Amino acid sequence: MTDVYRSKGLSSALSYQDPKAAFRWLEDAFGFEPLFVILDADGNLAHSEMTYGASVVMIGSEWSEDHKSPRFVGGKNTQSVHVQLAEGEDIDAHCAHARAAGASILMEPQTQFYGDRTYRAKDPEGHIWTFGVTVQRMTPEQWDNASGLTTRTRLD
Repeated sequence: MTDVYRSKGLSSALSYQDPKAAFRWLEDAFGFEPLFVILDADGNLAHSEMTYGASVVMIGSEWSEDHKSPRFVGGKNTQSVHVQLAEGEDIDAHCAHARAAGASILMEPQTQFYGDRTYRAKDPEGHIWTFGVTVQRMTPEQWDNASGLTTRTRLD
């Protein structure tokens, strides 16, 4: 088994009504790599983790009143997960693969003012995922000029 301990950083934990199906689907549709699964005495998925590059996403069940699948709450999301592909990866092919696996594509691949090409997809239970790849490295000044926005390090 791969080392299950991570260095300092962020990861997301998502709740599903059918976490086993979600785990398999995320591997097939988005290319996430299984890290480990923990099954209870009845064979139910108690906890699992998947990797994508150096990142981890945790997949689990609806384990409390505050941890529900979007399917349970009328399709609403309070967050979306952004996944960055490596420079040079074909995001259009990634999108086509996700679509063929059953993802609902909410936004087709588009090149953004900051130099990334992105698309947005919804998984079978309604979680929203954004995928991006840098296609042109730009400075903040360049993307500010392209967008009319202002980039700073801090608010004040």
